[in-house]
Order: sequence, then structure tokens, then C-alpha cells
Amino acid sequence: MRKSTRSTATTSAAAKNGNQRLKLPEVLAEIDMSRSAFYRMRARGTAPKCVKLPNGQIRIRRADLDAWWEANEEASV
Repeated sequence: MRKSTRSTATTSAAAKNGNQRLKLPEVLAEIDMSRSAFYRMRARGTAPKCVKLPNGQIRIRRADLDAWWEANEEASV
């Protein structure tokens, strides 16, 4: 496996401003959803905005996931 060349300062700065890119397993754990359910949601166009990398992996920006949470919140009565 190749080690990341990004510095921890860069990584923590990205986390602070919402540009952190989350791996799919991290997102699935946070939203408590199976991979297959996520892909169905993605096919319907209701998933958080995804970035597909050249190697086929998917990343979701923290800001996009937070915006998706807000858009899908139900108002409590």
C-alpha cells in the first residue's frame, strides 16, 4: 500500500473547511446504510453528491454530506 503524501496540517485544514473527502465505508457507517441501499439511492439521484475517482472509487465531500443531511431532515413536531 502506498502512504499518503499529504501532510497532517493539510488534512486537518481540509477537515475544518468541509473539503474533507470521505471514503464510502465512512459515509455508510455514518448514515447507517448498506452499500447496496446507497447505490440504489445513488441511481435514483437521492444520494449525497459523489466524486468518482479515476480508479473507480467514490468519495463524498464532508460539506456535501452535511448538506444532504440537512436537506433530508424531517422537522420534529
